[in-house]
Amino acid sequence: MNPTPFLRKILGLLILLYLSLAYKPALAQPVILVMGDSLSAAFGINPNDGWVNLLQQRLDGQRSGYQVVNASVSGETTAGGLNRLPRLLNQHRPEIVILELGANDGLRGLPLIGMKSNLSQMIEQSLQAGARVLILGMKLPPNYGPAYTHQFHENYLSLAKRFQQSVVPFFLDKVALRPELVQADGLHPTKQAQSLLLETVWPQLIPLLPQEHKHNLN
Repeated sequence: MNPTPFLRKILGLLILLYLSLAYKPALAQPVILVMGDSLSAAFGINPNDGWVNLLQQRLDGQRSGYQVVNASVSGETTAGGLNRLPRLLNQHRPEIVILELGANDGLRGLPLIGMKSNLSQMIEQSLQAGARVLILGMKLPPNYGPAYTHQFHENYLSLAKRFQQSVVPFFLDKVALRPELVQADGLHPTKQAQSLLLETVWPQLIPLLPQEHKHNLN
């Protein structure tokens, strides 16, 4: 047997073995998936100024390692979100799902039983995919009638209780009664309001992060 090809083969195997031991694939960034409507899609302002992008900037500044995927769509209803969610869960494998949906259902006067069912299924699918869920609750103007507006808001709270997931009772709490922070359409927060939206979400988001990511966050 000619020793040269044999030695070359052995050397090649040794090199491959070394490379396989030395190579450590980079860990994928943990993902926070935001499923929202125009309130999270930065309607009427530069997307870079929206609260979701401000969240990414804060997480980056504190070296959390998280990637925020904003899957929000202006005009989205809970039915639309439910239809899109399975693909997004499969694509991004998020650790946390932030649900900011329902306002368009309410403003269109859609049946609340359907809204609640859609949100319930989205929460179930997220939990089954291994994600924790943060629900951003909404309220409607009083002109929709006391029974409808009460049940609309109650849906968020009851779902959070049922699934034992975190909830922000009213996402627009720091903005809704301040006209200077609302765009001319009377619905969408201004650029100046976005930091307040983040401050409303942040305290409920922090407890959902794994312990190893919390030490740098405040």
